[in-house]
Amino acid sequence: MEEKQQQDDAIHAGEHLLSWEVDEYPRHERSKRWYVIAAIVGVLLIVYSIWTANFMFALIVLMLGIIILLSTFKEPDRIAVILTTNGLVLGEAFYEYRNLKDFAIVYEPPTVKNLYIDFASKWRPLLTIPLEDTDPNRVREAMLPYLKEDLERTGETLTDVLQRVYKL
Repeated sequence: MEEKQQQDDAIHAGEHLLSWEVDEYPRHERSKRWYVIAAIVGVLLIVYSIWTANFMFALIVLMLGIIILLSTFKEPDRIAVILTTNGLVLGEAFYEYRNLKDFAIVYEPPTVKNLYIDFASKWRPLLTIPLEDTDPNRVREAMLPYLKEDLERTGETLTDVLQRVYKL
């Protein structure tokens, strides 16, 4: 029964065009200094939030600190990115081309190598997929028959820049 379901999923996803693997979340090399500064900023934000009686903000800052600390000690899993004739497979998720608006490739090695996927729905956030060592021209050739390319997007999003610069 399970084997039949996997065959149905493979048929639904379409013919394999290109694939690579990426980390589940960005891996950052952080120094002791980074952790000390982050701890000081975190404590100051918690003190400020308690002083202004904004306890929800204090809870959010505390949770963010715990998440960053836990992600430091756990290596990210590798997930598959597969471009098919029917859509994009990202780990366990499948995105059909008909639900996607366009794509853009921002390639400024060695720091920036990203594929951006914009959804047709305005409620879905922009999806950023690292290209790592994958040839961006092959990705572009595989996607062009199915999606429009956004040639106006030439740089990283602000959130991606902040995550990279501040190692979040």
